[in-house]
Amino acid sequence: WLAIPELFGIVLWDILVSNIAVARIILFDRPRRPGFVTVPLRTRNPSALSILAIIITATPGTAWFDYSAARNEVLIHVLALDDEEHWKRLIADRYERLLLEIFR
Repeated sequence: WLAIPELFGIVLWDILVSNIAVARIILFDRPRRPGFVTVPLRTRNPSALSILAIIITATPGTAWFDYSAARNEVLIHVLALDDEEHWKRLIADRYERLLLEIFR
């Protein structure tokens, strides 16, 4: 149960920070390179996958695009794709880790 408030806090913080980052990109920065990232997943739990889809889509600058159950990976769109590995680690370590703990 302790992972639920931790995940909630992380998601709220990430939404706030992402709003600021997207606004900065739109208003002040040069255009960034958007792109798609395929992220391998460890969980197959439908509830965990649903929550992960909500988290990714609710965070400005990212969108859940497609999920392959056969390969257990998600395709996400990122507004500023500077480093694919960063996004893979971010989703695995920041969100999926806690979802695995919640939905054991």
